[in-house]
Amino acid sequence: MPETLVSIIMGSDSDWNVMADAAALLTEFGVAHEVEVVSAHRTPDKMIAFGREAASRGIRVIIAGAGGAAHLPGMVASVTTLPVIGVPVPLARLDGMDSLLSIVQMPAGIPVATVSIGGATNAGLLAVRILASSDPVLSEAVAQYSRELESTVEGKNAALKARIGA
Repeated sequence: MPETLVSIIMGSDSDWNVMADAAALLTEFGVAHEVEVVSAHRTPDKMIAFGREAASRGIRVIIAGAGGAAHLPGMVASVTTLPVIGVPVPLARLDGMDSLLSIVQMPAGIPVATVSIGGATNAGLLAVRILASSDPVLSEAVAQYSRELESTVEGKNAALKARIGA
């Protein structure tokens, strides 16, 4: 079994409907990952232990999704030297703007890379790119992924032109 390199954490199991996209992207690239509910507010001791122990367990990147006050990404970043990618999870109110602002406005010295509201796919891809910086095989897989995106766009362009008669 491959070594687990990425942790996907979230403040509540209700965040999984967004965070599942990060897991799917990591699976697509064959990157071993784990999923855990770690609440900054309801299980602070667990969160601190998780953040402090992640690197010693072989984790290389943490993807942290949170909604509302969204303290999880920043609090985990404050107790680890690993890169943390924050995913603002949209809730019923404020459409995720509260989450975005909570995650992106970190004080100097506690960096959290932040993707768009609900942007777990990009969080997964950013984690893969971080890992690919020291893994030539993964780097080539990322390059192939980009080529496939380019091909998809060209196909959509041709289909649109055919549809409108251009």
